Amino acid sequence: MKNIDRRQWLKSIGLAGTMAFINPANMLSSDKQHSFATSKSGLISLTSNENPYGPSQKVRKAITASFDNTCRYPFAYLKALVRNIAEKEGVPENCIVVTGGSTEGLKASGLTYGLGGREIIAADPTFQAMLKYAENFGAYVHRVPVNDKMEHDLEEMASRVTSKTGLIFLCNPNNPTGTLLDKDKLKDFCNSLESKAVIFSDEAYYDYITDPDYPSMVELVKEGKNVIVSKTFSKVYGLAGIRIGYLVARPDIATRLKSNVMAMTNVLAIAAANEAIKDDEFYKFSISKNYEGKSLIYRTLDKLKLSYIESHTNFVFFQSNKHIRDLSTEMMNAGVAIGRPFPPMYDWARISTGTIEEVNAFCQALEKVYS
Repeated sequence: MKNIDRRQWLKSIGLAGTMAFINPANMLSSDKQHSFATSKSGLISLTSNENPYGPSQKVRKAITASFDNTCRYPFAYLKALVRNIAEKEGVPENCIVVTGGSTEGLKASGLTYGLGGREIIAADPTFQAMLKYAENFGAYVHRVPVNDKMEHDLEEMASRVTSKTGLIFLCNPNNPTGTLLDKDKLKDFCNSLESKAVIFSDEAYYDYITDPDYPSMVELVKEGKNVIVSKTFSKVYGLAGIRIGYLVARPDIATRLKSNVMAMTNVLAIAAANEAIKDDEFYKFSISKNYEGKSLIYRTLDKLKLSYIESHTNFVFFQSNKHIRDLSTEMMNAGVAIGRPFPPMYDWARISTGTIEEVNAFCQALEKVYS
């Protein structure tokens, strides 16, 4: 879905401030029209921020139709996808780097800007894929604790910038907290520091932001700024298992990043992504079901008087008032797997939005655990 179409859709259904009055279940197709994955073990897995409704039926047909091409290398098929992504993001094709999930893009960027004893600045807690990978190759990571609102402490992060800083990592919305940076503060931060270090904006959860005017930092890439943006097909499009994502960056930066991409993607994933971009019905369905699931989780947490952060993602971070390992064990015994520990916040838990049936099962299990 193009950004302008996304804005128009969000405004048309009133997601910018009036979502409380909408019943997403009535907006789009019923669950029965979208088959979804279930755990073979019988355990409900709400651990990894996946979209269990995907892939859509249209995407599944595209994957099946592409099987005859799996004897071929993906390079020739990649051109059409790059063209489609570039059109979606409104940038030239040489700004796009397709990767095996956004995680590969994160790692390639960490390698590119962390070698030679360079330093990376990031919030803590945040998504660790880039940071741990860069540390493996000798980079030093400044982990800056989030503030009392669980948001990036931008002032403290800015104070850590030195001549050794190679990259500043922003996961926005942030994983695991689900918080979203103030858009004006975000743009000011990027504009003031992009001349001193590369700014990396991880926008894996961008599609779940309900403010129709919230900007992607792709806008700064268009202005020629020292900014890299990562996006993924793993979340709203439901393609986590097939591994495809992309980076958006100035052409010279994109060329440098391509040299450090290792695994790349594959023919099936390319076919899936090409179709997913066009499947607006499933896109809207996924977002509406995510909102419905979060509403159920909020209601249960309110009932149990457990504090939580209103999320701009497909998960909720809540204060468990008990050690996460204890809660995980109790929930596992009740048939539900929840998110891993996020040190040093051992009394906080992350719960992904699964299907509505799975979320209801989680809510029932949580009430039982806290009864």
